[in-house]
Amino acid sequence: MLRQTAVRIACATALLLAPAAVAQPAAPAMSDAEVAQASREAIFFAPLAADAAVARLQARGEPDVLPALALALRYRGGDRQLLDAVSALAEERIRAWPDLMIWQETHPEVEAHPSYRAVKLDLLARLDPNFLRFLGGDRSLPENMDIRLEEIVWGGVPVDGIPALDRPKMIAAGAADYLLDSDLVFGVEIEGDARAYPLRILGWHEMMNDVVGGQPVALAYCTLCGAALLFETDVDGMEAPLVFGSSGLLYRSNKLMFDRATDSLWNQFTGRPVTGPLKGSGIELTLRSVVTTTWAEWRRRHPETSVLSLETGHDRDYGPGVVYRDYFASPDLMFPTKVGDESVAKRKDFVFGVRTVGAARAWPVAAFADEPVINDAVGALEVVLVGDAEARTVRAYERRGRSFEAGEASDQLVSAEGRWAVTEDALLGPAGARLPRIPGRLAYWFAWDGYFGADSSLYGEDD
Repeated sequence: MLRQTAVRIACATALLLAPAAVAQPAAPAMSDAEVAQASREAIFFAPLAADAAVARLQARGEPDVLPALALALRYRGGDRQLLDAVSALAEERIRAWPDLMIWQETHPEVEAHPSYRAVKLDLLARLDPNFLRFLGGDRSLPENMDIRLEEIVWGGVPVDGIPALDRPKMIAAGAADYLLDSDLVFGVEIEGDARAYPLRILGWHEMMNDVVGGQPVALAYCTLCGAALLFETDVDGMEAPLVFGSSGLLYRSNKLMFDRATDSLWNQFTGRPVTGPLKGSGIELTLRSVVTTTWAEWRRRHPETSVLSLETGHDRDYGPGVVYRDYFASPDLMFPTKVGDESVAKRKDFVFGVRTVGAARAWPVAAFADEPVINDAVGALEVVLVGDAEARTVRAYERRGRSFEAGEASDQLVSAEGRWAVTEDALLGPAGARLPRIPGRLAYWFAWDGYFGADSSLYGEDD
């Protein structure tokens, strides 16, 4: 190691002292096969051979090898030579693997060398051969994907390493003596069937397949982006409702889930398939309403609710505040992705977002501390939002020209017509008036902005 370091210092000194006017000899051309071999050596070989391969790829001078060098940077570590090489090829100072991943995200015009796909699949197969169920064969060809292979990263677990809960055991509210009043739950009610899924349990599983009120659903929770989304899973053209699992792969710090019928990968945040047989099918899972609130508040509103049992069939520490404790407490992301404007909301501030045809808008959850009721609009759709910043609770409803204020209780609103009851399905007003609830997404700001920011406005930036 000392000899290797001395050689590097000597080479760097020679380059610094070389007269600027002396032209350097052109690097020898490399065939595609030679680039492929050098990429493999940079990733899989011992340090001296890996360093020599990196030097050859740097001398070649083309940025199409940066995706392969990103793999080397993550799994070999960021030694000085490798960092200098990727910085030179990117024409930007790269200090660590996250920098290079963000560079790739912001430079989609740079296509990976043709050899990259085989190298990436080789690496993934060494981590878990089951990853090839999603990306092997022709599945990961660019024309067969709606996302870039270069930006798919390993999340640190194998396929189903974060085990889904399928038709989990539910118990009566009175039997859930393990829950604290302050525990956050994801509350769902369909056709009068009210259920609570505690975050302290779902955080360990991130996926729940169930039937609520006769409706097959999947509750997909991405701990990294803070979003618990409830999707209908009966899809036109499929013989049975889809059942989802966690692939162990990520895209822009968001989980890629998969369906067990076709092994297609799905973007958890959008509910769309991005690889596999269902890619390009036009399917987008129907979003259902789910609310984040405290166990005490959900039980007050729904005394007959059922709730997840601790008997999940898995050995996990379901204690309060255990799962992802450090990540939830930190302002930092665990995996790299580009973060946009943070002048109104910071990357891990919670926002509640609504999409409609041709428009999208998000509201910082913190705004509800001062304004528990917000009358607003998403494009042409007039909405009223009822929120509790401390409990991370937001519900959205159509308002159809009305203006609302807070009532005497948290489940009450007032308009010029009188009092309205806030329910999971709708606002119920005088003379049988009914305003339907609008499904939305509660998530960290970076996730909403990353997927919908181009078409979305943010409450507070122009109000």
